[in-house]
Amino acid sequence: MSIEVKELTRLYGVQKAIDRISFSVGRGEIVGFLGPNGAGKSTTMKILTGCLKPSQGQAFLNGVDVNASPLQTKKMTGYLPESNPLYGDMYIREYLSFIADIHRIPSKKEKIKTTIDLVGLRPEAGKKIVQLS
Repeated sequence: MSIEVKELTRLYGVQKAIDRISFSVGRGEIVGFLGPNGAGKSTTMKILTGCLKPSQGQAFLNGVDVNASPLQTKKMTGYLPESNPLYGDMYIREYLSFIADIHRIPSKKEKIKTTIDLVGLRPEAGKKIVQLS
């Protein structure tokens, strides 16, 4: 996936959470997004994932404008925010099935198995979310 951010600004009232930031990440690159509290990391991620609209500027995922096509870009991404919406009493497979149903993901069972393998959760797949660290 490629990411391009152009002159992105987000205001909360008069407070600028991010101010005209621009950067790009090429397909296959691995990057870290570091900064002190209040630097705008979470705000930027929320904009990139279509959870928040920028006050100004543009963000593109694989060349697709996040604001113009939020559903298309959400299908390309997965984002787990700091305060994650996990249900601790659900089992891992059960939770993934629940989310797959919400997003109407085809071939659900196969994709859940692939995801569990991809993130290395095969040994924990039968556990409840609360049992994970």
